[in-house]
Amino acid sequence: MTTPLQERRVANAIRVLAMDAVQKANSGHPGAPMGMADIADVVWREFLSHNPTNPQWANRDRFVLSNGHGSMLHYALLHLTGYDLSIEDLKQFRQLHSKTPGHPELGYAPGVETTTGPLGQGIANAVGFALAEKTLAAQFNKADLKVVDHFTYCFLGDGCLMEGISHEVCSLAGTLGLGKLIAYYDDNGISIDGEVEGWFSDDTEKRFEAYGWQVIRADGHDAAAIRQATLAAQAETQKPTMIICKTVIGLGSPNKQGKEDCHGAPLGHDEIALTREVLGWAGAPFEIPADIYAAWDAKEKGTHAENAWDQVFAQYQAQYPAEAAELLRRLNGDLPADFTEKANAFIAETNAKAETIATRKASQNTLQAFGPMLSEILGGSADLAGSNLTLWKGCESVEQNPAGNYVHYGVREFGMTAMANGVALHGGFIPYVATFLMFMEYARNAVRMSALMKQRVIHVYTHDSIGLGEDGPTHQPIEQIASLRGTPNLNTWRPADTVETVIAWKSALERKDGPTALIFSRQNLPFQTRDAAQIENAAKGAYVLAEAKGELKAIIIATGSEIGLAMDAYAQLEGVRVVSMPCAEVFMQQDSAYRESVLPSHIRARVAVEAAHADYWWKFVGLDGKVIGMTTYGESAPAKDLYQHFGITVEAVVDAVKQLTA
Repeated sequence: MTTPLQERRVANAIRVLAMDAVQKANSGHPGAPMGMADIADVVWREFLSHNPTNPQWANRDRFVLSNGHGSMLHYALLHLTGYDLSIEDLKQFRQLHSKTPGHPELGYAPGVETTTGPLGQGIANAVGFALAEKTLAAQFNKADLKVVDHFTYCFLGDGCLMEGISHEVCSLAGTLGLGKLIAYYDDNGISIDGEVEGWFSDDTEKRFEAYGWQVIRADGHDAAAIRQATLAAQAETQKPTMIICKTVIGLGSPNKQGKEDCHGAPLGHDEIALTREVLGWAGAPFEIPADIYAAWDAKEKGTHAENAWDQVFAQYQAQYPAEAAELLRRLNGDLPADFTEKANAFIAETNAKAETIATRKASQNTLQAFGPMLSEILGGSADLAGSNLTLWKGCESVEQNPAGNYVHYGVREFGMTAMANGVALHGGFIPYVATFLMFMEYARNAVRMSALMKQRVIHVYTHDSIGLGEDGPTHQPIEQIASLRGTPNLNTWRPADTVETVIAWKSALERKDGPTALIFSRQNLPFQTRDAAQIENAAKGAYVLAEAKGELKAIIIATGSEIGLAMDAYAQLEGVRVVSMPCAEVFMQQDSAYRESVLPSHIRARVAVEAAHADYWWKFVGLDGKVIGMTTYGESAPAKDLYQHFGITVEAVVDAVKQLTA
């Protein structure tokens, strides 16, 4: 006689694959996949619209495993439904160069929509996906033809809800009315430290109702209850839905289910043998019966769904050819064909104006010029738009018009940034998000995820140094620029004036393989005169702004607001070259001949000057050089007094050069 658990043979395939893979790797988290298998069975076999033969189908539903430590749940689902993820790939779980790393990683296994692992960021990405879907649909759908029409499903656990980012993004998701976002909370009451009731006693239902979500409770092991809850979630178009699923972690393991023992460690060979008996599962490890594969296979259903959408899109192309072409361009991530030409013309126009303004204002001017060219821009700020100047005349809030192009994120730096990652991952948009540079610290881990996932997200940071003045050390960034520059695959630009600002924005928009941080000043910065060759070289990250008078003996390297200071020092010196280095990462990507032409290796007398942490610059000046920068936190005072107090002055640069060339 079979038991109810044994009757769930289709779902049990997830359980056995999870415990087998974790055991073979001797590392991983079997409990969550085993506990959520019944939820996954219903969602993936009955509701999720996807095509394993074309994982990038534009109108697929998006699935996010926010509790990414349960990655074998995701890998098992991808394998069973027919993605190009073999049983051998599952056997290589957590091994070097495998397609099945310890947490879901974008670009490894087909069908993984985002990298998850840092708890809470997956649900934040999911909110970004849902925002992108709603906005793109509003921009392109017609009353008779819906070419953007899909759901975002997200699994999450206790850890995701304990992380503060979940409050930031779920609060905003309710405010924005993201009705096509459906989240399933694995309410198993267990974390690595044990039963969570001792440190997580929130009333999750009331919490999400207060956010403006629809909340449904369901038995996470009752297929009918999960099915009914999902249907109700799909029917609610004005609110996101949280389905609170009561589950047993590690369900099926007779001695470890419901305990922290199965959360983050293999079950052990003996316990796996007992679990197989409980599940009524015969056969060798990683062995799945043919009828189970047949029950899971989604290729035919997925191909049919995509073909049906293709027919709709063909009608759309016939009736709305311009809109169809624009949508395809945006989904491909291509800029308009004439963007580079127009951007270069604006650079020339900016150069001719020769304005002395703050680079935050120059950034706004650039947005005003580029915004009308780029329908894919989706901007936003963490409640500081009037200070970081991210609003331009063509901005329209998505809160008031779903087809808009600007998001008021409120004071949610971390959530904003992680949502932007989801927007970029969805496709069809280039998101930019903004705050003061100091408050990048709140968003730091999401910035790292932008870089790790190689997403075209533009991080705008203003009030870039002690130059912001009277707000004092809590608001004056010191180590933040070095932190950004130390992030692999992130390009960090700190432009010196209007021209470098436009060049920085152009670089960020044209870059497809990663994010960019744009760092702008609060205070006005003097315009620097350049010729056409210098403008071209500025896009290479560093260039000779002022050549030495006479024989070259020393080099001054500076960025941003300190370029003006370096140029004032240059006026008092002979034999000195000024190098502007707005983006060290782009400069280091140039060939060795260009780098040598800017920073000749035989010139050892080098001075770097920047009103930020000094340590970053030693790699460019060498042990024989000098760095004029910050080694402490700031103070509260007017900017001019602070520069004097901390010794970041023209006199200090002149003295440093003279000492090195004496």
